[in-house]
Amino acid sequence: MSPISTTLRRTGTVVALTTAGVLTATGAAFAHVTVHPESYAKGATDGLLSFRVPNEEDTASTTKVQIFLPTDHPVVGVLVTPQAGWTAKATTVKLKKPVKTDDGTITDAVSEITWTGGRIRHGEFQDFQVAFGQLPDDVDQLTFKTLQTYSDGKVVRWIEQPQKGQEEPESPAPVLALTAEGAGEEPASAGTGASGSDASSSSSSASSSSSGAEESTASAKSSDSTARALGTAGLIVGVLGLLAAAFAVVRVRNTRS
Repeated sequence: MSPISTTLRRTGTVVALTTAGVLTATGAAFAHVTVHPESYAKGATDGLLSFRVPNEEDTASTTKVQIFLPTDHPVVGVLVTPQAGWTAKATTVKLKKPVKTDDGTITDAVSEITWTGGRIRHGEFQDFQVAFGQLPDDVDQLTFKTLQTYSDGKVVRWIEQPQKGQEEPESPAPVLALTAEGAGEEPASAGTGASGSDASSSSSSASSSSSGAEESTASAKSSDSTARALGTAGLIVGVLGLLAAAFAVVRVRNTRS
């Protein structure tokens, strides 16, 4: 084999391996179990959380999903949205510290929700929706550890806690950020027996809070997508640069010969 052919073959191999690495790194970021929206106001009431579960196995289907809700800072008034083909089971525990709400004192809360009976096949994802009555107001984020079981018996544990300033762990747990309410804004009330004006004010406040959370989520997703796109483009440009340099070397050697 000529030196030129050998050089071209090696260059092609490097390009192929580098490109595969770029695509793998880009795709892996979307294979995690995530919660949507990514943030809510502290103490928000009457909201909805959606847990997105993708299937990242080529030869097996996801057949069971377990989501664990924190009990040290509990989410109260949890209700599971019916999901076609799936059966949901909620586990409730007694709280060590009761939670006071406008509707009274809450002494127990859902600690785990398990979905079974359905299938998430390769290349697909499933959203599991959970409604809540009220989020805690004394913490900055909630972590929802998740177990994902496949038809071949494999269990993926999405339980690692992401840390600020550090690289994302291999199996991060879904995290919901809880943001401070705006200055002068009062938390929406889920209580009954309020006057017409109070109910209207509460409804407006809840709508504003929800809208703000959605805008924040959309902005965060847009920024994240842009950063990933720029990073991927940079890597591809680097690969093309290496390829151009290799062809230049080959051309010089060919000219000298």
